[in-house]
Amino acid sequence: MRRYRSARIGDVPLFVFVITLAIFGILMIYSAGVVDVPNKITAGAWRNQMTWFALSMVAIAFVMRVPVAWIEWAAQPAYAFCVVLLVLTLFIGGGGEGVAASEKSWIRWGPLTIQTSEIAKIGVVLMLARVLGEWREPPQMLWALWKPVAVVMLPMGLVLLQPDLGTGLVFTSILIWALFWAGTPLMTLFFLVSPVFSLFLSIQPWVWGAYVILLIGVLFFRRGAYLSEKVTVFALNLVAGAIALPLWQHLKPYQKNRLIVFLDPSVDPRGAGYNLIQSRVAIGSGGWLGKGFTLGTQKRLAFIPEQHTDFIFSVVGEELGFIGVLVILLLFGLVFWRLVKIAERSSDPFASMVPFGLFGSWFAHVLVNVGMTVGIMPITGIPLPFVSYGGSFLLVNLTAMAVVQRIAAETGRG
Repeated sequence: MRRYRSARIGDVPLFVFVITLAIFGILMIYSAGVVDVPNKITAGAWRNQMTWFALSMVAIAFVMRVPVAWIEWAAQPAYAFCVVLLVLTLFIGGGGEGVAASEKSWIRWGPLTIQTSEIAKIGVVLMLARVLGEWREPPQMLWALWKPVAVVMLPMGLVLLQPDLGTGLVFTSILIWALFWAGTPLMTLFFLVSPVFSLFLSIQPWVWGAYVILLIGVLFFRRGAYLSEKVTVFALNLVAGAIALPLWQHLKPYQKNRLIVFLDPSVDPRGAGYNLIQSRVAIGSGGWLGKGFTLGTQKRLAFIPEQHTDFIFSVVGEELGFIGVLVILLLFGLVFWRLVKIAERSSDPFASMVPFGLFGSWFAHVLVNVGMTVGIMPITGIPLPFVSYGGSFLLVNLTAMAVVQRIAAETGRG
């Protein structure tokens, strides 16, 4: 029993990679505060991040002592708690640092500011693992996915009401990757996300029309599917295409601008396109080896927006260059590799699903954050895991890593 409750590191490489990224993040947050234009917020951000890192290490030591069976039992109440927290955020929440007060994304508790959607991601991962772990065989029909879809859609809907479109993308990624790992056929996954494709492709009517024709052909030759399922998929795609324009008109001005400048930043170089243009300039000016730690000129002159949070990758590119960027991306790749390995060697369905659900969350963060700084993804305000400034974000992610460490410890080395 003593060994069973011990706080043993289950996967040393994963632990080393994650902690390295967190320490690197503190260093880059410090660098982001070294500017020629005084800024009290960015100047002291690294101290706050270090404090949260210390608290996270305490949380890691505690979580790694909790048996996986207990974590599985706690999945349902943890999920319910997250849903309640998201509901409360809509009523008593407000904007965080650099976020409009009208956006209900954060809850203030004394001196602490907590982004509740980050906590909800872990709750969703655990609940999905509980639900999908009960499957005895991979689902072949779309209707069989109703329970995991409902698990994700409830908190995702509450997050979209804040509104936070970027985090909504992360919930979608968690669902898709979890369903994939549970054995859901790729065609079934395509039907599930097809209305999203229809929504975006409807921007160009002829492209959307070609897509619908292709979809009809796929549905016609789809074997083993119920007629009601085919009709439902087709109807949802038509609805998605029809609501595209009303949904666009319902978006807030800053959300419209982010999508417009994604297509062409030059349409508003001093406004919505400014962030992307300055980010590209900073990364491009870094060259192969960068300008040196704390020496980035774009950063020092405060041209890079939110340079210690959403756009910290731009600081990395400017100061450490292509080689530094490559090393950081390699570290994230190694983290993903270890998560997959832990999931592979876990015989228990719940224990196998948790690392892969976490993979879906972190993968979406890295893809969108890095993509938006170089202009291949819309700017959504998603931070870079372990590197961007954010105390509660760091605490939640390191705690989630501790859960995976516990899973790896009980599974054994492989």
